[in-house]
Amino acid sequence: MNKKLTRIISSAMFAAFICVATMLIRIPSPMNGYVNLGDCFILASAWILGPVYGFAAAGVGSALADLISGYPVYIPGTFVIKGLMAVAAALITRKLMSSFPKKKLISFIAGGFAAELIMVGGYLLYESAIYGFVPSLSGIPGNVLQGVCGLVAGTALIRSLSAAGVTRKMKAYTEAAA
Repeated sequence: MNKKLTRIISSAMFAAFICVATMLIRIPSPMNGYVNLGDCFILASAWILGPVYGFAAAGVGSALADLISGYPVYIPGTFVIKGLMAVAAALITRKLMSSFPKKKLISFIAGGFAAELIMVGGYLLYESAIYGFVPSLSGIPGNVLQGVCGLVAGTALIRSLSAAGVTRKMKAYTEAAA
């Protein structure tokens, strides 16, 4: 199997994980919306697949969750926002890891934090265009809660996958496939 096809398949697998994690566990938030585990898998896809295929997995998986869940107005915004989250998480984490190889956990947290800031700001801008700026401010606390949960769960997931050797094997498989 060639490298590009392997990466596309891996991206599709993560898109499915993201869609299911977004839809499966929904914890209603008193601050608008709900908390889910989608961001956890968005961060993992970014850290494992990199910015391009992470963008594809995050954008497609999250947009599919919006489509299936009955939130079609959010599909375009979600696709871009979640995709940009993956790009930021991948690039920032990669840069920090190359500069500070013994600080992996800090690299994951910094990249994930930047990604979650993009999510909070992105939805504020997107919802402002739809509902107006002032009403959109009410979504910030819920999105911050979503971001914190996604960052904590994503960091725990990547640490567990790394400890089990899964990330090394998956990266080797997608990079070495020819």
